[in-house]
Amino acid sequence: MSDILLSVRDISKLFGGLAAVKDVNLEFAAGQVHAVIGPNGAGKTTLINLLSGDLPPSKGSIAFKGSDITKLPPYEVSRIGIGRSYQRTNVFPEFSCFQNCWLGAQSRLKTSMKFFRPADGYGDLHGRTEYALEQCGLGHRRDIPAQELSHGEQRQLEIGMMLATEPELLLLDEPLAGMGTAESTAILELLGELAEDHTLILIEHDMDAVFAIADVLTVMVNGAVLASGTADEIRNHKEVQEAYLGGAEDGA
Repeated sequence: MSDILLSVRDISKLFGGLAAVKDVNLEFAAGQVHAVIGPNGAGKTTLINLLSGDLPPSKGSIAFKGSDITKLPPYEVSRIGIGRSYQRTNVFPEFSCFQNCWLGAQSRLKTSMKFFRPADGYGDLHGRTEYALEQCGLGHRRDIPAQELSHGEQRQLEIGMMLATEPELLLLDEPLAGMGTAESTAILELLGELAEDHTLILIEHDMDAVFAIADVLTVMVNGAVLASGTADEIRNHKEVQEAYLGGAEDGA
């Protein structure tokens, strides 16, 4: 059995009187692809925002490798080895692919906010940046401005920026959103390659892709966990089938 890399205990997130996430308990094993699925508004992105430090929980706790990270801000969460991508591509359009990944690599340094040190003084970051570009499949596009990339390539670049921070755990929020078949296939292949050396927590609406890549699936409805299990267990879960077929209304 794999070691538990990230654990969530009784996590809730309230927005006024609305519970976007309600009393969620989950464990994410090292070396696995764990997909979080559910109808629109089920609380999936809110959960990812809690795991990444973008939102503080209203109650509950989060532990990474046995250490409590519940109150850490996003930049500290990144520095301990958790990378995050967003639903909407989040790159610097006028910067080259290399410069975008360089910024990701530099963000891990404790000296990253010392603006008056020349960038070329960080020679050790070159290798990390080049490696991230190769990992995400954009080594041949290193000098191209991000704004000239296709949507799929921009997604690859965002993943490259995340990889440049040398994460152990990747939080991926709908990485296939807005893509055609060819681009989706390329990103799915990339995720499969990354899964060989990283733990992935994935939100995705493309069920074919989810069932193709995920080791474990968690289904959320109305901010709560409905079921967790293997692909076959989730496919044959009666309540999951009813929630999707009935188009259950969601709370977040």
